[in-house]
Amino acid sequence: MSQPPSPALPGELKPVTIHPDRWRAALPPDAWPEAFPETGEVWRRDVFAVAGAWRDGEATPRQLLSAVLMWGYGPIGYGPWRTARSLEGDPDGKRLAHALDGLRAPAPDEDALRTAYQRLRDPKESRLPRLGPAFFTKLLYFAGYRRDAGGLQPLILDSVVRRRLPVEAGVRRESGWVPEEWLAYLGWAADQAHRRGIEPDEVEMALFHDRWS
Repeated sequence: MSQPPSPALPGELKPVTIHPDRWRAALPPDAWPEAFPETGEVWRRDVFAVAGAWRDGEATPRQLLSAVLMWGYGPIGYGPWRTARSLEGDPDGKRLAHALDGLRAPAPDEDALRTAYQRLRDPKESRLPRLGPAFFTKLLYFAGYRRDAGGLQPLILDSVVRRRLPVEAGVRRESGWVPEEWLAYLGWAADQAHRRGIEPDEVEMALFHDRWS
């Protein structure tokens, strides 16, 4: 008997574990993504499915943010509380929609990525409470990544990935998380992926799991 295909993306080692009941209790009903798994295990494909629904107009920006942060925080106890605070900062989803607008395109370019990053970083634009670069780059990754497209792709840049990046990636340890360094990292990852015949997010996953060499 053949085995069912793995839900894991190339480079993904395991799903993230969440406590669905805690998240259900913490999040507003309108922010819960439809058809999101409630088994307690979330794969990247599950979040990408919500991102695809958002691009098709079938999921809201708030639902996308919830899916991303459930995956991002996983079983961490304060995750539901922090996510609820972020959602409270954008009750109608307009700030998120403004930030992510350029990522609906079939192939977001560098200007679109820079603009989205800057908007989520700027309190006068789309910055939300409790949503710093380590988590809003997760949102940018799921909203803007185009698999099999090659080239510059949005990727997660959290403190774990950051400290494992080589100097040539162009990211300093103390830089204020400026957009130009994020873009430099994306360019470096795109080049590494091209050289090795893999997806750019496989580079990020390898860094996160300390398997990059």
